Amino acid sequence: MNDAPVSAFLRRHYRHFNAATLVDAADAWRRLSDAGGSMLIALAGAMSTAELGLSLAAMIRAGKVQAISCTGANLEEDIFNLVAHDHYERVPNYRDLTPEAERALLTRKLNRVTDTCIPEEEAMRRVEAAVLEEWLCSEAKGERAFPHEYLYRVLRSGALKPHYQIDPADSWMVAAAEAELPMVVPGWEDSTLGNMFASELLKGRLRSPALVKGGVEYLMELSQWYRLTAASKPVGFFQIGGGIAGDFPICVVPMLKQDLKLEDTPSWSYFCQISDSTTSYGSYSGAVPNEKITWGKLEVDTPRFVIESDATIVAPLLFALLLDW
Repeated sequence: MNDAPVSAFLRRHYRHFNAATLVDAADAWRRLSDAGGSMLIALAGAMSTAELGLSLAAMIRAGKVQAISCTGANLEEDIFNLVAHDHYERVPNYRDLTPEAERALLTRKLNRVTDTCIPEEEAMRRVEAAVLEEWLCSEAKGERAFPHEYLYRVLRSGALKPHYQIDPADSWMVAAAEAELPMVVPGWEDSTLGNMFASELLKGRLRSPALVKGGVEYLMELSQWYRLTAASKPVGFFQIGGGIAGDFPICVVPMLKQDLKLEDTPSWSYFCQISDSTTSYGSYSGAVPNEKITWGKLEVDTPRFVIESDATIVAPLLFALLLDW
């Protein structure tokens, strides 16, 4: 294999410690893929606002990703960036902001995520209007759908196309919608659109909370996907960050084995987590992968990696190795 510039740089310089683990994790992912395996990515944090779509969209289109579990924030914030990128503001000195400076951002309707401010009117309200139309239409027809399915419909409808401010090739949600990628969004209510959905119910514009399918139904859907997929190929788990985006989907294996008594269910065949959470007692995000063996999620011989670093740095580089960039 003749490595492209980024890959060649990584293989020459990333030889030890977390750097070496990054290369090892990418190579193990490639072996899983070459063996016909599938990969689920768990996406936590604010990776969409960090514009991970620049590399994740390419991963989806290259067939490197077969399913995604993400927070409601990551689900919507990729689309916020798609339609309002030019209105975002970066605050390089965010560590120095006073409470008064933070209040001034609020007054301007700029919601800060570390060094990046999401514009409420151009991003959140613009997407809200398009999604509300889908909710209303679905309710009129007596239909129900998952949160990501409503956003897939919005993207496929073209309702937001006049507002695109980045190349849609750089949107991982556009790529996921095109591929009809299986997805789970646990805890979707903890998101801007989740809050907006609740507000529409409280105002009486929408009538049924059941209009948007929830977490238990997501877990049931994921269990079906996993059983069908793992029956014929190994399935890996690549986790960016901690929290519910990772905790929720990885539990599908012990649920199938222990609660449904499907004891022949294969464990996850690969595990990697990018985390800046230090190894600790009682912190799930800081738990070493070996602990997952005791829960029936991984096996003794499962390839396991932890890259203790900033995912905004690590994930694009690891993806670059897999994409031969």
